Amino acid sequence: MHEKDRHRVILSAVQDRSLVTVVDLCALTGASEATVRRDINTLDEQKRLRRVRGGAEALAAAPFGNLAGRPFSVNETMNIAEKRAIAAAAVELCEDGDPIIINGGTTTFQMVHPLATRRLQVFTNSFPIAEHLLKNSRNTVLLSGGIIYREQNIILSPFDNDVTRNFYAKRVFLGAQGIGPLGMMEQDPLLIQAEQKLIGQADELIILADSSKFSNRSSLVLCPLDRIDTIITDDSIDDRNAAMLEAADVKLIVVPKGSAQKEGVAS
Repeated sequence: MHEKDRHRVILSAVQDRSLVTVVDLCALTGASEATVRRDINTLDEQKRLRRVRGGAEALAAAPFGNLAGRPFSVNETMNIAEKRAIAAAAVELCEDGDPIIINGGTTTFQMVHPLATRRLQVFTNSFPIAEHLLKNSRNTVLLSGGIIYREQNIILSPFDNDVTRNFYAKRVFLGAQGIGPLGMMEQDPLLIQAEQKLIGQADELIILADSSKFSNRSSLVLCPLDRIDTIITDDSIDDRNAAMLEAADVKLIVVPKGSAQKEGVAS
């Protein structure tokens, strides 16, 4: 990750929490402790955060805070070939006329390109997804309501009575921060709340996750594995994780980084 991108991740993290440790920032950026400490010193000198013992804190709290995790602009460049192949396989599950939900994220965003030739009813909380489909397709697009989180380019509501409850979907497509034996994981409580509402509005839960997500972990579990109907991933998934999904009766679709997909069913 380049220095500019690391600085954006660090600034986003310190706005989300009153104090962020060097260890936390290493996990978010993938950088060494020495690099993170240099970044903190630089941002402190620029008066963009305050350096404290063992970490950093924001100069002032944001009105609504930010979400934990890397910004959309950083994540969208990672594992792009895998994300495109996974997204193409996800769209193949849809038929014209289907009502679907697409949660905001960089893997789910890649669904917009194959969706350009389709005509579906798409409910999303993602500005980039909605904008692209409006400009480049004939799909019907519905947006959720709530607070705009600029770093992640999504709209989330802390309230239960938002428009999400008024939309039914045949399938909901979600990305993931991590996937493990306990289930699908996310980093932020507000994301958990929003995504649980989306899951409740659909018949099927489809997870789009490149194979790197099986080595990621978080302290927050969105749902157990047996709640997931299908996981679409790339062909770098190892046998241990494939067996884990099979034991949970999750359908597994594995795609190569190119275009054609090969499918296996875990049952």
